[in-house]
Amino acid sequence: QVQLVESGGGLVQAGESLRLSCAASGSIFSSMSMGWYRQAPGRQRELVAIIIRGGNTNYADSVKGRFTISRDNAKNTVYLQMNSLKPDDTAVYYCNLRGYGLDYWGQGTQVTVSS
Repeated sequence: QVQLVESGGGLVQAGESLRLSCAASGSIFSSMSMGWYRQAPGRQRELVAIIIRGGNTNYADSVKGRFTISRDNAKNTVYLQMNSLKPDDTAVYYCNLRGYGLDYWGQGTQVTVSS
């Protein structure tokens, strides 16, 4: 059984930075994709960033140039460096691990950006 544990959320002011971490335990394959999604109140969950086999990355247009996703396969951990945060970035951020017909989610971590 795979477990994903997120950390690093919090309350910051606009323009500040946060770094989210997601540690995966269990049977993990480096070829599985790892990503971050977010869900704001009253809105659907949306993709923020994803890193796939080979290290290729993809970002939502709204975060390009501000957020960076990275991965440490030795630690089974994915990170999301969030810079120049905006109030619109306020949401619960979820870690996702996907591949081989499997789909795992973390419990979510709250990010709140005040103006």
